[in-house]
This record gives sequence, structure tokens and C-alpha cells, in this order.
Amino acid sequence: MLLSEQAYRKIDQELTKFPPEQKRSAVMAALTIAQDEQGWISPEIIRDVAQYLGQPPIAVQEVATFYNMFNTKPVGRYTLTICTNLPCALQDGVKSAEYLKEKLGIDFHETTADGLFTLLEGECMGACGDAPVMIVNGKHMCCRMRPEKIDALIGELKQQEPA
Repeated sequence: MLLSEQAYRKIDQELTKFPPEQKRSAVMAALTIAQDEQGWISPEIIRDVAQYLGQPPIAVQEVATFYNMFNTKPVGRYTLTICTNLPCALQDGVKSAEYLKEKLGIDFHETTADGLFTLLEGECMGACGDAPVMIVNGKHMCCRMRPEKIDALIGELKQQEPA
């Protein structure tokens, strides 16, 4: 077993939401729990989750690789996903993405040398009126992300790191 006992308890809680013969329905929740704990979904985690749910590994891999919320490659401590779809692009989303690339010294799907930040390009996040929109670690939505707010966010995240 690759995950903590607490992670498996959380998966067990998710399993109670489905009939016993429908364990496959809990794959997304189990992968989310695993990624929250491990930071990304490795091939070993895919096999472990599959075994725990009694599913073929390919069934779990299909879910992990289909949805862009799952990281199937190592990422930084913080993933910054910025929307560059048309509504955000019209409100400087592309400019904000370019600013982030320059500030962090990386391109999309790259991680900073210190391992802190991975920059990702995201699809519509459903908050077009608050463009440009960015999501931190797939959970925290940040709105109207122009350079001054980006600088503040990066500074805040760096301060959270142990010295």
C-alpha cells in the first residue's frame, strides 16, 4: 500500500456512496485523495488505487489521463493553472500567463528549479466575469490576476515555505 491509512479511510468513505458492485464509480475520488497526499498520480499509485478498488489498472489510468485535474507527472509544490480561453484572453489572461512565465522563468508544463511552482494552461474555469482566472493546486480560485496580484500571490506562497 502506497498511501497513508488516513487516505484509504477517505477512499472507504467514498465507496459508501456507491453500491458495492460499483466500486469503479469511486475512481475519481480515490485519485483526488491520492493526488492530495502524494502531489501527483504515478503509475504505482494508479496500480495501487486499481488494486484497492478491485479494478483493472487501465480503468484507473483512463480516468487519470483523461481529466486534466490529475497530474500524471511530478509537479511543483504549487501548481498555477491560468485560463487563456477567449473570455480570459480578452481580459488579459494571455498577458498574465506571459507575465507568469517571465516571473517564474518557466513555460507551461514546466517546474521552477526550486521545485515550488509548476505552470499549467487551463481551460475555462467558469468565472469569465472575474478574468483573468487562475487556480492554485486545483482548489483555490484566484480572480482578476494581473501582475500586482500575481506578485502578491507568489510572495505569499513563498512565505509559506519553511526556511
